[in-house]
Amino acid sequence: MQENMLKRSMDNKMKSDDVGVLREVQKNAKMAIKAIDALNGKIYDDGLSVQMARESMKYAEIYNKATDRLLSGGASSYRDNGIQDMMLRGAVRTNTMFNTSTSHIAEILIQGSNRGLTSMWKAINHNERAGNTSMEIAKELMDFEEKNIERLKQYL
Repeated sequence: MQENMLKRSMDNKMKSDDVGVLREVQKNAKMAIKAIDALNGKIYDDGLSVQMARESMKYAEIYNKATDRLLSGGASSYRDNGIQDMMLRGAVRTNTMFNTSTSHIAEILIQGSNRGLTSMWKAINHNERAGNTSMEIAKELMDFEEKNIERLKQYL
């Protein structure tokens, strides 16, 4: 009986590869939301401002999907350490100190999306045994990042 319970609890436990991919999705989505928040007061183009608001909502939706999947699999969520948040805000402040043009803001956002794509590819390659659901959420984020880059090019 105890053996069956142990087997069942192991079956319900999420694979570490799934956890790795989903936590990376959470990390990327959270960083994107924080970057948009940090840049928000520096965006003077109405079109770009509206696009950033939409992007922030979509990042939150993807973040929540990854969180729901982790929690339903019995795994804990990604937790940032606060240092990354301070570094992000400092980088935004430094990068926009002398230039808050729409083109420059778009460039910063494109660079962030490219970093996000790179870290997602690394996570996928290092967690190749992740299941379909985790990979679908990761691909959704990556597809969204690629579309963001294409949309942002018009502001360069």
